[in-house]
Amino acid sequence: MTAQQRLARLARLVPAGSAQAARTPFVLLIVLLLGSGLLALLLLNASLNKGSFQLSKLEKETEELTDRQQALQQEVDGYSAPDHLEDRARELGLVPGGNPVFLRPDGTVLGTPGGGEDGEAGAGQVGP
Repeated sequence: MTAQQRLARLARLVPAGSAQAARTPFVLLIVLLLGSGLLALLLLNASLNKGSFQLSKLEKETEELTDRQQALQQEVDGYSAPDHLEDRARELGLVPGGNPVFLRPDGTVLGTPGGGEDGEAGAGQVGP
C-alpha cells in the first residue's frame, strides 16, 4: 500500500464537514442546561431571601407581643396585690369582716361574731 492509499483510507474515517453540525446541538444543550441551572439558583435565592424577611418580621412581632404580655401580666399582678384589693373593696363600700364564727353540727355558733368597722354584730345565735 502506498502512502496515498493510506491517506485516502484514513480520510474516509474522519467525517468531513458534518462535525460542526453534530457539535451544535450538543453546545446548545449544554448552554440550555447551564442557563436553566442559573435561573433555578436565582429563583431559589430569591425564595430564601423572602423567607428570611418574613422570619425577621415574625421574630420582631413575637418580641413585641412578648413585651405586651409581660406588661399586661404586671398590670394584673398590680390589681391582685392585697393593698390594691383592700382599697378597691373600700371604694365599693365593703368593710373588714371581723372575727369569724363557725357553726356546729347541732346549729350552735362557736365563737363571738364581730361586726364590721361600724360595730354592728352579725345575726345568728351566739353560743359559748
